[in-house]
Amino acid sequence: MTEHSEDEPRGEEPAAADQAPTQPDPAAAASEPPASSEPPAPSEPASPSEPEAPSEPAAQPVAQTPAEPPAPAEPPAPADEPAIETDAVVEEDAEEDAPRRRPEIPGADLVPDLAPEADEYLDAEARAAAEAEAEAAAARALEQDDHDEHSQPIADAAIDLASGARYTATGKRKSAVARVILKPGTGIYTINAKQLDDYFPRESLRRVIRNPLEAVGYESRMDVIARIHGGGVSAQAGALRHGVSRALLEADPNLRAELKRRGFLTRDSRVKERKKAGLKKARKKPQFSKR
Repeated sequence: MTEHSEDEPRGEEPAAADQAPTQPDPAAAASEPPASSEPPAPSEPASPSEPEAPSEPAAQPVAQTPAEPPAPAEPPAPADEPAIETDAVVEEDAEEDAPRRRPEIPGADLVPDLAPEADEYLDAEARAAAEAEAEAAAARALEQDDHDEHSQPIADAAIDLASGARYTATGKRKSAVARVILKPGTGIYTINAKQLDDYFPRESLRRVIRNPLEAVGYESRMDVIARIHGGGVSAQAGALRHGVSRALLEADPNLRAELKRRGFLTRDSRVKERKKAGLKKARKKPQFSKR
């Protein structure tokens, strides 16, 4: 009975030995030195019921198996960095998607675009008229500035005012022609046997005619006698100014540079273009009809 009880636990050892791997790892076996070079003692014969358990070779793979996993434990370190970057991108997206904060005062960040109250309720025609009036006012201001500049007399004018002195010239503008005579006097203008105010009722035209004599400073020391024909009222006024300016050159040729700089010697040669045969006017064609 005593031998049987001792054999039972020994009979379980082959089962545990069968479960252990019989073929050890060749790499582990090569690295491990041999346990002992001495042969087993012959005095202890191995019984058939008690097989030898491979203690060291079977224990070596079991002991080294948990020691190998630290090698794949290194890659997780770089794997953590993309996770941090992903979190940062998510935070940036959340900031961009956040709604814009309203200013404390509504509309404080807007640029006002207000129209004048006078032009707010005007239609297109009224606005065009207002713009034309503003342009006319600017033109009048510019003309006034030119007049002020030209009103200063030329200091070096020297004209002989003898009792019998006569200076004649012909002035032209467009299709108007003026024959002018200058003589010493008191500044009286006689045009076609009429006074200046009667022949030219517009003040702007009278101012244009007086410009040459005012430029040389002889507006009250010489009389003007002129005969004009052709053109309209404005063209005749320009022709008379041109004739007076050319007559002043006959009196003093040194005035040419200053008179030319002020534009008094330039002849405006614009004339109406002649009508052509088959046309309504110079270039106007009759209406074309298909039927």
